[in-house]
Amino acid sequence: MSHMQMGGSNSAGSDLMDMASGTSENPQSGSLPMLMQTRAGWSFMLMGKAYVMDTQETGPRGHDKFFAPNWGMFAAGHKLWGGSFQFDLMLSLEPATVTDRSYPELFQTGETAYGKPLVDEQHPHNFIMALGVHYAHPIVENTILELYFAPVGDPALGPVAFPHRASADEIPQAPLSHHWQDSTHIADEVVTVGIKYEKVRLEASGFYGSEPGENRWIIQYGPINSWSSRLSYFPSKNWSAQVSAGRLTRPEREEPGDIIRATASIQYARPMQGSDWATSLIWGRNHDTFSQHNLNSYLLESVAPWRRKNFFTGRIELVNKDDLFSDQPILEDQLDRTAGSTFRIGAYTAGYTRDIGTFEKIETGIGANFSAYSMPDAIKPYYGNHPVAVNVYLRLRLRP
Repeated sequence: MSHMQMGGSNSAGSDLMDMASGTSENPQSGSLPMLMQTRAGWSFMLMGKAYVMDTQETGPRGHDKFFAPNWGMFAAGHKLWGGSFQFDLMLSLEPATVTDRSYPELFQTGETAYGKPLVDEQHPHNFIMALGVHYAHPIVENTILELYFAPVGDPALGPVAFPHRASADEIPQAPLSHHWQDSTHIADEVVTVGIKYEKVRLEASGFYGSEPGENRWIIQYGPINSWSSRLSYFPSKNWSAQVSAGRLTRPEREEPGDIIRATASIQYARPMQGSDWATSLIWGRNHDTFSQHNLNSYLLESVAPWRRKNFFTGRIELVNKDDLFSDQPILEDQLDRTAGSTFRIGAYTAGYTRDIGTFEKIETGIGANFSAYSMPDAIKPYYGNHPVAVNVYLRLRLRP
């Protein structure tokens, strides 16, 4: 996220400040807007973003809503015992600014609201999105030992989560593939051990596998019953790549079975016209041990600046979904007998954001994006032949 070193020349400290979510990293040449300060050997970082947003959707399952997704992150680091430690805290007011425990998003699935599965809705984040401590220590030349513990944090599984991902920086809504790729970024009881040697990092994590409950204001906890491992490669400052796998124990609280998840991703970032051109290509697969379904997802997204104040965005997704009718068990059973239980959904999003001014370190912009979808003929009676979604928003974020 930045490349400020802690207290002078300290490779371990610089390594920690490069972290995005948990121990994942965007390409080193990229950056996200933040406020930074160094004082008395301490390094501080503060970043934040909020959207005031209106969503309009067409089709039988479309909805409209006015809401405000948001998040902020603070980090503080210092040298310690020949290495460096860093404290992270990430908060969101979405439990208050996203009413009724969800916001509309056609074909989105995952978690629950009022005891029922969320379908065509995205859940808000918890008030405490991340709370953790890192420690990094050089052990031999070009080799760093990394330790991470987080009551709420991101295990070594998947790419950089979408709220932190440079290529998603101007796209306010969650990807449809979120629960196939990076949903563990708000896991509980995360313990991670990693070794970084030059351009390669190998990590292993244990964590509590269940998704957060519906009380978004509290820190939840449970036994460390899930695991993951990730191999990351940073061939140059412009590129990063990872492959990872893990087993999540009962991630959906209302459903039986575990999820075995595998992911792979490539990210690219290059400074351009006062900002960054950033692109991600991501694959994620969930194997459900109860249904024995293998569900794949593919995502390509990008943000490109133009003349400093203009940002063009795009996201293309293909996701296999088997839970689009889990909120209607009778209909789900009928479709399972007549059309099968798994449907390939395509989502195609294009958008534009225009910066309109910076006031007291708060950068403002207005923007919109448009999404169209593809789906099998069998479910068109329930979604319409050509459903679309339009999001219009005011964006506010901290900027130096």
